[in-house]
Amino acid sequence: MSHVPRPMNAEAVAHLTRVDPVLGRVIRRVGPPALRPQRRRSPFESLVRAVANQQLNGKAAATILGRFCGLFPGKPFPKPEDLAGVTDATLRGCGFSGAKVAAIRDITERAMTGRIPTSRVLARWPDERVVEVLTEARGVGRWTVEMLLIFQMGRPDVLPADDFGVRTGFQRAYGLESLPAPKAVLAHGERWRPHRTTASWYLWRVLDV
Repeated sequence: MSHVPRPMNAEAVAHLTRVDPVLGRVIRRVGPPALRPQRRRSPFESLVRAVANQQLNGKAAATILGRFCGLFPGKPFPKPEDLAGVTDATLRGCGFSGAKVAAIRDITERAMTGRIPTSRVLARWPDERVVEVLTEARGVGRWTVEMLLIFQMGRPDVLPADDFGVRTGFQRAYGLESLPAPKAVLAHGERWRPHRTTASWYLWRVLDV
């Protein structure tokens, strides 16, 4: 059985507005959801991009990824086998830390040996199995896989409660004095099922509006 979701649509917005008036006000201010998963990306690319973004702002990560892709002229993004001829020093020269270089090496090796499955295989798996398998890779935690589930696979019911942006958006939307704990976000988010991905997207947008 495939776990590929239907596109996010008015059904998610209607459900979230009905079960959560506070989030409903955010939805009315922001407008329709505009999350468009990058389904053509490979799991390898998604994980490398997520590692690059760890503990950095978007602009800094984009600069590093730009240098990295620049090592492979004519390719939008390298394949795992392309990294065989690239030294660790060259990767560090792109701006990756030593820990991130080690993570990329492990992700590369796992992708080449099939321990990071293809998109077609992952599409048949439930979310938690994807998390369980991919977090075996060095430097890949739950948050990293949740980003893959949302931004590559388009899974509809993912709530990355450890994400700083989600927690900050929650704090502002609900008028809290301090940043909520991930457990508090998860507990509140039970009412958003089965559309927690759309709810997460709106919490990110709170910071924009």
